[in-house]
Amino acid sequence: MKLLILGPTGSMGKLITELALKDKEIDVVAACGVEHIGTSLNSIVSMEDPNNIIISRIEDLENIIQETKPDVVVDFTLAKATEKNCLICVKKGLRCVIGTTALSQEFLLEFEKIVKEKQAPAVISPNMATGMNVFFEIAKKLSQYLKDWDIEIIETHHHRKIDAPSGTALKIGKLIGDAINSDFDKIVKYGREKGPNKRELGAKNEIGMHSIRAGDIVGDHIVLFAGTGERIELKHQAHNRYCFAEGAIKAIKYVFRQSEARIYSMKEVLSIN
Repeated sequence: MKLLILGPTGSMGKLITELALKDKEIDVVAACGVEHIGTSLNSIVSMEDPNNIIISRIEDLENIIQETKPDVVVDFTLAKATEKNCLICVKKGLRCVIGTTALSQEFLLEFEKIVKEKQAPAVISPNMATGMNVFFEIAKKLSQYLKDWDIEIIETHHHRKIDAPSGTALKIGKLIGDAINSDFDKIVKYGREKGPNKRELGAKNEIGMHSIRAGDIVGDHIVLFAGTGERIELKHQAHNRYCFAEGAIKAIKYVFRQSEARIYSMKEVLSIN
């Protein structure tokens, strides 16, 4: 399959580029970004690129698509960039794998419409790590048993992360809300202000959401289930970003094989039942 990489010099872009270049099923045919324009992928990932791809300007995206005719595009950049560039890609019939977080609802609705019109399947997920996608399912199941307990979500990331809470934490919250038949957006409480601020007891009345930004922490997520005299903590820690990049490669291969034009989840990519 022919792959176009957007943002090959970012933290995730570099890892996806490295793994894609090593994979015999994937042929990297182009890369577009805003940094290191004119630089070869060889120098970015310090490994051999048989096609000697040169990073092109993102402004030339339409021409690059026309010239290289990729099958799949992968994007782990910033929401503002993804919302512009992936619309260009899907309108050209490319299959998209998107790991960018903080995407607007307006973009998602428009993107889904074009996916169906252009018969171009896509995968969108805030977290492509296998362990985290298993974590999602466990959190849902525990919530069904413990909906009368207090539930708090705590996420910790590096100090460069722009969006808060993380897309992963928001997905956890929405999954829990669905599992206990509550509207997460109506009951979530983001942090707590100083002073008297009593908690609404029970997850059906309130789910707490807390964000920590410090150092170079890749990503920690905790769901705290607290009852009377006992508690359960469900925790996932990403030691490095390879778990996300490996998931992205699986998603690229998966979306290339799909015939139904819709947006797929990582649960489907990973065959988690």
